[in-house]
Amino acid sequence: MNNQGTLEKMHQMKLYGMARAFQASLDTGLKKDFTADELLAHLVDAEWDDRHNRKMNRLMKSAKFRYQASLEQINFRLKRNLDKNLLLRLADCSWIQQGKDVIISGETGLGKSFIASALGHQGCQYGYTVKYFNCAKLFSQMKLARAEGTYIKKMDQLQKQALLVLDDFGIYPFDMENRLILLELLEDRHGRKSTVVASQFPTQSWYELIGEPTIADAICDRLIHTSYQIKLKGGESIRKTKDHLE
Repeated sequence: MNNQGTLEKMHQMKLYGMARAFQASLDTGLKKDFTADELLAHLVDAEWDDRHNRKMNRLMKSAKFRYQASLEQINFRLKRNLDKNLLLRLADCSWIQQGKDVIISGETGLGKSFIASALGHQGCQYGYTVKYFNCAKLFSQMKLARAEGTYIKKMDQLQKQALLVLDDFGIYPFDMENRLILLELLEDRHGRKSTVVASQFPTQSWYELIGEPTIADAICDRLIHTSYQIKLKGGESIRKTKDHLE
C-alpha cells in the first residue's frame, strides 16, 4: 500500500485530521522518526483534535452569541463585585451537567451580556448545545411560531438545548403570552437543563416585573432559589471606559 492510497482512503472515511497529520509527517520527513505505535498515537490524536474543534465550531455558530467571549477574556481587575472564585467554579461546566441555573444581575454597562456569552462559550467547549437569545426577540419568535403553527416544534427545539442564555431579561414589559411562554420554558427545563439569565434588574424586583403574582411566583420559584447568582454593582460603565476585556 502506497502513501497516496492511504491518504485517499483516509479522506474517503472522512478522517480529515488524521490525513492532514499523515501528510505533514510525510512532507517533513518525521514519519521515519516515529515508531509504529507512536505514529498511530499521533494520527489518532490529530483526528480527535480535529473532530473536537469542528464540533465546537458548529456549536458556537449555532449558539449565535451576542459576543464572541470566553472566560479567559474576563477582566477581574474592574471594580464591579465580580466573584472570581464563583466563575472559576462554573468553568468546569458541572452545573450544566447537573441542570443548574445562573443569574447575572447588575446595572447597564457592567458586562452582564459578555459574562453570559462567556459561560455559553465555555459550555460549547465542553460539548454542550447552547442557544443565546435576547428575551424580547425570543418572545417575538415564539409568538410568530404560534401564529404559524410551529410553536410546539420550536419549544421542543429549545427544550433540547443543554443551556439557554436569556439576555436583557425584564427590559420589555411582560404581557400574558410572554409570561406563559417563559413559564412553559422553565417548567420543562427545571432541574433537567440549565439556563443563564442576564438582567439589569435585581431578582427581588422580578415579581413586579413579571406581573400576575401566581405566574411570577411559579417562574421565580423555578429560577431564583436554586441558582448561582452573580451580582454586579458599582464602578463605571465598561462601555464608557472602552475596556474590551469585560
